Amino acid sequence: MSYDGLFTHAIVQELRDKLLNGRVSKIHQPYPNELTLRIRANRKNHQLLLSAHPQYTRVQLTNLTFDNPQQAPQYTMVLRKYIEGSILNDIIQRENDRVIEFVFTGRDELGDEQNFYLIAEIMGRHSNILLVNKDENKVYEAIRHVPPALNTYRTLLPGADYRPAPPQDSVNPFDYEEEVQISGETMKDKIRSIQSQFQGFGRDSARELLFQMDENPDQSRTEVFHDFLRPYKENKLKPTLTLDGNRSSFTAYDYQSIEGQKEYFDDLADLLDEFYENKADRDRVHQQTNDLSQLLKNEQKKNMNKLKKLKSEKKQAEEADQYRVKGEVLTAYMHQVEQGMDQISLENFYVGNEMITIELDPEKSPAQNAQGYFKSYQRLNSRKKHLAQQIPLTIQEIDYIDSLLAQLDIASSGDIEDIRDELRDEGYLRKQKNQKKRKNKVSKPEQFYSTDGDLILVGKNNKQNDQLTMRSANKSDYWLHTKDIPGSHVVIRNNQPSEQTLEEAAILAAYFSKYRMSSSVPVDYTQVKHVHKPNGAKPGYVIYDNQQTLFVTPSAKKVKSLKK
Repeated sequence: MSYDGLFTHAIVQELRDKLLNGRVSKIHQPYPNELTLRIRANRKNHQLLLSAHPQYTRVQLTNLTFDNPQQAPQYTMVLRKYIEGSILNDIIQRENDRVIEFVFTGRDELGDEQNFYLIAEIMGRHSNILLVNKDENKVYEAIRHVPPALNTYRTLLPGADYRPAPPQDSVNPFDYEEEVQISGETMKDKIRSIQSQFQGFGRDSARELLFQMDENPDQSRTEVFHDFLRPYKENKLKPTLTLDGNRSSFTAYDYQSIEGQKEYFDDLADLLDEFYENKADRDRVHQQTNDLSQLLKNEQKKNMNKLKKLKSEKKQAEEADQYRVKGEVLTAYMHQVEQGMDQISLENFYVGNEMITIELDPEKSPAQNAQGYFKSYQRLNSRKKHLAQQIPLTIQEIDYIDSLLAQLDIASSGDIEDIRDELRDEGYLRKQKNQKKRKNKVSKPEQFYSTDGDLILVGKNNKQNDQLTMRSANKSDYWLHTKDIPGSHVVIRNNQPSEQTLEEAAILAAYFSKYRMSSSVPVDYTQVKHVHKPNGAKPGYVIYDNQQTLFVTPSAKKVKSLKK
């Protein structure tokens, strides 16, 4: 389900129940299009998230944590000036549209009371979060500036006159008392008919209304329409997440028209956290690592081409002995070779005197031809030794880059700078001379707990992997890694883990690997004392022995339960 006007109606009810008369204590802007406000209400601290992200635009309470920038953006500074410390007096939905107004009351420098409106417009790629003084009818700040050149209807810049978003040419369904009429023959036409008449009906909501009408043929359409809205009106909701293969959808109550595995939540905040957590974070990480991903893919392609060329040269170098044999046979039968010959057949005393044909350069003497074969042998033999070193190094480089690409796939926002530092250290990224040194924040593995209560640590990048395996873990702890697959180092802080704990740790190892979407993933496990890092090895690379192998299927649900 999209975050439609009906869902917005439900969200506003939840926010009013928990936040009204609360005081704003902190304001942060963790990402360019997202804002968090900590509000103290009903003796509890609540974190309000307002997102103007083009794909994940929403307003909700959240329990997720965010990494805030060291220096607050200009937008945040303006909000702190005007609404930090103020009281949240009202939360208003504009009819049934996806526009929510938060009314804050505070005092200016002279001590006079003032009202400020923080307006969240949930409109896909046109989403915005505005700070407005309605008494002055002025926009004080916008999280996304919109100059007149981009929008002739209204300007969203500091100091501009405030003009609300254009209203929908449809009615608020919560105020509708007339007979419901739906036109159209096909499902698509009927959905359009509902959406053109009533504000805030997303596609899933319109489809559910039609489904309820079909399921209740004895009732009039108007009766079913009001029955459909009743959970929203009476705030009798059942936040529902529905999973159907790779598709997931959320609804304020259980829509029977959406098939799949259902999961229910106590409130809308938990529902949205579950739905958006990985989606939004993955999108942020993708944006932040797009340059790294492209760099590594180019390096991978370069090394794959290099390996192909090296293997071709190796195949040629393996013919080195043939040149030596021809040179020695030619030397032994030099008296039979005449100047000007372009080839000669002689007995090969290395292979039972079988005849061997030797090509000759007519312009060279027999001795020069023999020397030519010996030189070719020496060149190819020397190349053969060089290739014996280069091919394993190139394969190791490919595996290393493959592991970095896998780490980008599983990285969270906090892991990215570690990966960038590693790429700088390894020479893939240029070290900037005037770059400010970031605070020496210790990179820590992610923590999980098995059903038995054992602590399980998961390294999300090579810095964490090396620290965890080679320095932090006890020699008697158990260590796990996907077999021949790029992935995380996993350590169980127990020298005698149960079979269940081993299996749960293996699921973590499989989930935080390149094969997280596969089934029956092989995972090796052994004690840390059997894991070693060769001298000069790349970050994150280790060798191990005395291992056993488990086959597990990664499960996001299981991983989440172990996190709790």
